[in-house]
Amino acid sequence: MIDFSLLTSVLAGVALLLVLILRFKIQAFIALLIASIVVGVLAGMPPLTIVKTMQEGMGNTLGFVAVVVGLGAIFGAILEHSGGAESLATYLLEKFGEKRSSWALMLTGFVVAIPVFFDVAFIILVPMIYALQRKTGKSLLLYGIPLLAGLAITHAFIPPTPGPVAVADILKADLGWVILFGCIAGIPTAVVCGPIFGKYIANKIQVEAPQLNEAVEIEKSTPPVSTIITIIAIPIFLIVINTVIRSPFFESYNLPKIMLEWLGMLGHPFSALIIANLIAWYALGVRRGFTKQQLLNISTQSMGPAGIIILLTGAGGVFKQMLVNTGTGEMLANYFADKGVSILLFAFLAAALVRILQGSSTVAMITAAGLTAPLLTAASISEPQKALLVIAIASGASILSHVNDSGFWLVGKYLGLSEQQTFKSWTVMTTLLALIGFASVVTLSILV
Repeated sequence: MIDFSLLTSVLAGVALLLVLILRFKIQAFIALLIASIVVGVLAGMPPLTIVKTMQEGMGNTLGFVAVVVGLGAIFGAILEHSGGAESLATYLLEKFGEKRSSWALMLTGFVVAIPVFFDVAFIILVPMIYALQRKTGKSLLLYGIPLLAGLAITHAFIPPTPGPVAVADILKADLGWVILFGCIAGIPTAVVCGPIFGKYIANKIQVEAPQLNEAVEIEKSTPPVSTIITIIAIPIFLIVINTVIRSPFFESYNLPKIMLEWLGMLGHPFSALIIANLIAWYALGVRRGFTKQQLLNISTQSMGPAGIIILLTGAGGVFKQMLVNTGTGEMLANYFADKGVSILLFAFLAAALVRILQGSSTVAMITAAGLTAPLLTAASISEPQKALLVIAIASGASILSHVNDSGFWLVGKYLGLSEQQTFKSWTVMTTLLALIGFASVVTLSILV
């Protein structure tokens, strides 16, 4: 049975959130907090309870997200400044050859975006695709779209990037399962959206790289690619191993409790990322001639973008907690269950709607997670199914990037595209990414 007063409070909160962001250009962090308060007031929650709920939601969320996003930001910054991304890209291009360079670029984007933010990784790697276009004379989109597909998919699907970390925490999903399913869903999505769509659109739109700047370039050595791959793989390996050992597949082995406890600590995202940071600090920093002060500066500067994401995620946690404490989440869960509406579909559509209306994939993911999390309290959801919900939300939040998304303008600017060309290439690619990603999630949900 629908309580229309509760439903109205949620709809009013979401509508206000969008108006504050789109019309008044209020920072999403403040907008989410205001929308949460409005939901509480309209739902009839006592004023002091509203404040307590906000504190509860913020505290519960940031306890995990702040640490993971902060450690991930430092890790990515050291990899970026050491030249690790260029090293990996160069190696893959050499191994794959010119004819299969689009596959190499897709794979490069897929791996590099695990520790490095999407826009930073793209700016670092864009000279690679410029050089390839000048050498072959083919459309820049043949190389740019596969790179962008790899970057965008990993950025949305695979922790420790901030989006899936935030959603996983709000939904209380295990990061190991999220990484596993993010990779499984991401690979076919990357293949279709990258090399296959890239080849198609490159035949439709001819774009050339910008003129080469005649300024003298300083040669710099890059770290060995084996070092880069190892350092990136360490935290992912530790997290996934911990998840797999604790899964039902290993219950019959009766592993010693002390062993499980130590593996649990080493495989926790906190420990795994601390270990990866220390190895990167030494192998990519100290051993390559960086001073301790330089490494401190790199680490400190990386905290700026991370701080914005951390606060935004905390505000999303407040919004979720308000829906839980007002009873709105349980009401909606019962309603959708009665109507036979899949939670996966609801999560995808909620993220897609917010993404299309306001542009930011991060805001879309956090808002959709806040709307979806209360639905789980009234349903029996396994850990693998929670992880699939994270990927469903990430897929929806990636759809239809257009003029209200900063990524739309970043891609258009660096690839030298007109707005119309950006729509035909980047916008279509992000929509394909969302639909194929969600189709992969639905398929996996049948199997698990």
